Amino acid sequence: MKKKSLTKLHWLYFSIIVCVMVVVDQLTKWLATLYLKNSEGVVWIKGVFELQYHENRGAAFSSLQGKGVLLVCGTIVILALVLYSYHKIPRETRYVPLRIIFAMLTAGAIGNMVDRIMNGYVVDFLYFSLINFPIFNIADCYVTVSVILFAIYAFFIYKEDELDFLFTLKKKKVENESSDE
Repeated sequence: MKKKSLTKLHWLYFSIIVCVMVVVDQLTKWLATLYLKNSEGVVWIKGVFELQYHENRGAAFSSLQGKGVLLVCGTIVILALVLYSYHKIPRETRYVPLRIIFAMLTAGAIGNMVDRIMNGYVVDFLYFSLINFPIFNIADCYVTVSVILFAIYAFFIYKEDELDFLFTLKKKKVENESSDE
């Protein structure tokens, strides 16, 4: 298969994964709004886990309250960096998990950005009452899990030089063997 069609195939898979994950995120937020808004919530495991409707007008842990425009702009910059980095991932099977991690991160960022643009806030509804953890949503899970997985792969799976492509701005020059002749 030609390199160009292989690249298109990678982008197609990436796009499908991102779209499916964003749809799942938006669907769960819609259901939360439909069934949880203006209610006391739903206890799934008493004292451990609940579904509660919450409108977060900030970022993680309700930081940057009321800074929606800044958060949208920041998300666009982060998405540009993620997409640029995704493009640089080698087309080898060994890097498939990294491609999935980047798709998951992208879906999480887009899912919450859609809420900020459409509503002016992000719908959160998952609450671990056992540890009084801040209420969060599926997109937050995508971002958190992708960052944790990236750290695991970066520190324990890939060798030190296998992620160099992420940290270099210029392409490696391929030495021309025929120049020796």
